Amino acid sequence: MNQAALSSINKESILLVTNKGLDVFKYFMGNRFSKVGKSFKSPFYNDNKASCYIYLDKKSNLYKFKDFGDAEYSGDCFFFVGKIFGYSCEDRTDFLKILEIIDTELSLGLSEQSLKIQNLLGKHQGTINVASKIKSIHDGFETAKNKLPIQYKEFSLKELEFWNKYGIKIEVLQKYNVHSIESYNGISKEGREFLLTSSPEQPIFGYQGRRFTKLYRPFSKLRFLYTGEITENYVFGFEQLPVRGDILFITGGEKDVLSLAAHGLNAICLNSETAHIPKNLLRGLNYRFKHITLLYDVDDTGKTSMERLCKEYKNYKVKSLLLPLSGTKQEKDVSDFFKLKHSAEDLMMLFMEMLDSMYEDTLSVMRSCEIDFKNPPKAPEPLITINDVTIGTPGNLLCIAGSEGSGKTNFLGGMLSGALKPENTVVDTLGTFVQSNDGNKAILLYDTEQSEFQLYKNISYIIDRSKREKPPHWFKAFGLVGISRNERMNLILESMDRLYYEHGGIHMVVIDGIADLLNGVNDEESSVKLIEELFRMAAIYNTCILCVVHMAPSGMKLRGHLGSEVQRKAAGILLVEKETNSNCSVVKALKVRDGSPLDVPLIQFGWNKEQGRHVYLGNKSKEESESRKINELTEVAKEIFTSKANLSYTELLAAVMEALDIKDRMARNYIKFMKNNGIIEKSNGITVEYSLPTGFS
Repeated sequence: MNQAALSSINKESILLVTNKGLDVFKYFMGNRFSKVGKSFKSPFYNDNKASCYIYLDKKSNLYKFKDFGDAEYSGDCFFFVGKIFGYSCEDRTDFLKILEIIDTELSLGLSEQSLKIQNLLGKHQGTINVASKIKSIHDGFETAKNKLPIQYKEFSLKELEFWNKYGIKIEVLQKYNVHSIESYNGISKEGREFLLTSSPEQPIFGYQGRRFTKLYRPFSKLRFLYTGEITENYVFGFEQLPVRGDILFITGGEKDVLSLAAHGLNAICLNSETAHIPKNLLRGLNYRFKHITLLYDVDDTGKTSMERLCKEYKNYKVKSLLLPLSGTKQEKDVSDFFKLKHSAEDLMMLFMEMLDSMYEDTLSVMRSCEIDFKNPPKAPEPLITINDVTIGTPGNLLCIAGSEGSGKTNFLGGMLSGALKPENTVVDTLGTFVQSNDGNKAILLYDTEQSEFQLYKNISYIIDRSKREKPPHWFKAFGLVGISRNERMNLILESMDRLYYEHGGIHMVVIDGIADLLNGVNDEESSVKLIEELFRMAAIYNTCILCVVHMAPSGMKLRGHLGSEVQRKAAGILLVEKETNSNCSVVKALKVRDGSPLDVPLIQFGWNKEQGRHVYLGNKSKEESESRKINELTEVAKEIFTSKANLSYTELLAAVMEALDIKDRMARNYIKFMKNNGIIEKSNGITVEYSLPTGFS
């Protein structure tokens, strides 16, 4: 950052225009932060409780972030942004980068204002300006005698034809701040003035950075020239990346980035193919993208660099893709690949071939596990198995729990049949709604408990229920009961990745028996790692992953540390129970993302002799649902008042919110419901408190 910018971008100027730093917190926290003083979970680590606050520090008169769970993460807005991007406020260079990030991300315009002033002060000096003193012509000022270092112009038809050869349209050029340049008047390192002018035979283009421009002359001997203040870590295309994605290509040059972007693919490039990739950059990208893939030129330099970087960054799982080009000057990079009339689909085929090579062992094992519907297995001795099912929205985990014989298998079959049904076909999904798979994306079933024959038999029932004569090609079922626990998770992840690209997405994933992916449900570290990885995959593939956790013997909560982790992370949990006085099963919600599970109707389904299958029997009556609400809120009240006989309204509100994992408004409604139904009572006195009624048990 130059000295002129420093005169305007400093700690005080940012605090002045961001309401003492509060606007910075609001911007980077997003929906996680709602208002000052209200607790929320830490954005930096897996926080069990909402123990973080934004507050106004009266001593410094600044808004600060306070983490009662880990004091290491407490500080002002500059400290907070530094933590996000891996910079330290103690280091001057890092602190300047933090200031620049805040200025840029919040569009404060402090840097631009400083640069305008700098140039306005020198506009009558009558000398040629050094390139580093001009940011861009869009700053809205003029200089004496029209001696700007860079003169811009509109793209000519011939220039647009140059870009069109690679599939790059004007919209892409504008998005990535690429300009057509009329002339550049500069000074060499030796102090000699020179002038570059554009012509139809030798056009000049500019890749506009924050404080510099990289000149590109595709048909000239001097092809590249930097002007302005060049940042230490040059990354072209970074600002245009989405928040999350599946593939990120790191290419050899800006034109390659533009050609990939023009074909709907994410890409960035560094200064050159031999440039070092900063580890901080890789760590952030590795969280945002599933596959970080080098796509350099196929000449010796590009191939050597890809080999070296893949070894150096093996821990970040950096991959490399070698294009099938000759390696000559006219045919060596991905831009040439598209110029030769290859499509994005062709590139993705090469990417899938790379995955096939990487996952060769996995695919070989999975082929032996895949159910072959044309050659069904011979019937062995019948075995009793428990089928569990989860259902949810794209990007989330949802769980179905229940004891043996509760009807989970039949409930799962009803939901799967809804996903498998042909278009415009109505099937009984046992009281649930299942989005049909109109895009023919993959539907994957991984079973860890059933024998091959039993799995085949159950899937046959599901196919018949979905009103199909045979399973569609995009439905894959795998029996993993014969695979060791240590291998199962890796097989699932790699086969999901491959099938995602083969079928253009994943509609739904069912993992029947996630406890069998661990050595034990009370292994806390493995449980956390498993659920986090599944949640990450659901987000990357934008799919719903259905998981299963058994109920504890008490029947009141999910089993072990695995169950606790599912309880925290899953968007919803459904419990299937067998009615004691009837031959039907009831499905009730234990957790839902929005609202309260007590407001979800109780679904009933049971066996219909005439149809020869389980059918939806409607919802429980309002009276029965109300009775359930009273009983369950009574248990909640008993638990809350176990340690303390009297609670203030604020204490009671917080306790209800935590016990039911609900928001403020819903908790207030439940407190009113408990009071109206005699579950709790208000104490008399100056301080209003609540307690259980006298003699309540």
